[in-house]
Amino acid sequence: MNGITVMIIDKQAFFRAGMCQALSRQSDFKIVDCDPSQEPLELIEANSPDVVLLDIDFPVLSGLELGRNIVRRYPSTKVVLLSSNHNDDELFEVIKTGAVAYLRKNTTAEELVSIIHRACNGEYPINNSLIARPKVAEHVLKQFQETVSMGKKIDSLIAHLTHRESQILNYIANGNSNKQIARILEISEQTIKNHVSSILRKLNANDRAHAVALAMRNGWISAEVKP
Repeated sequence: MNGITVMIIDKQAFFRAGMCQALSRQSDFKIVDCDPSQEPLELIEANSPDVVLLDIDFPVLSGLELGRNIVRRYPSTKVVLLSSNHNDDELFEVIKTGAVAYLRKNTTAEELVSIIHRACNGEYPINNSLIARPKVAEHVLKQFQETVSMGKKIDSLIAHLTHRESQILNYIANGNSNKQIARILEISEQTIKNHVSSILRKLNANDRAHAVALAMRNGWISAEVKP
């Protein structure tokens, strides 16, 4: 496995310092520290972390809302939510954000390292939490059944394209490569790739051309309009 960039977003300086110290012992980890005075999404845009360790009580946005935004905007970044409470109601809300794991803040460094590696390997350790909490599993199933019974389409639950994603899709429609778009927007090519992956996932498209065709067919973008 290549190096893993881990971003720590927490309101407590002492906790962040401890996490940085514990995780920096891993030779394959690059640690990015984010405190409440910094804009988390801007740091994610700049650093393209593989994993974000997020305090559920982060004050700028609630950790749940921030986690949801990260999952939607940066699908290649895995979100691990950390909590002092760790109860069934909170677990249910965490599941809805799309986070890959839900851990106690007093989790050992060894367990946290394991979770990070598993997340980077495409696993969802939060599934283990769900299996261990049958009431939460029942709640999730019930909500899904209610959604279906109300006649809602499952694809209606998928987040719409963000402004940045629409902007990038317009550039793609006008024949620009990822490298060209990165240069125009003055962000990294890896960040562009992350956005493209998100666009393909949201539109259920096979490739860039398919995504453009779907977006134009539905009137979400126009190839004649320059972004």
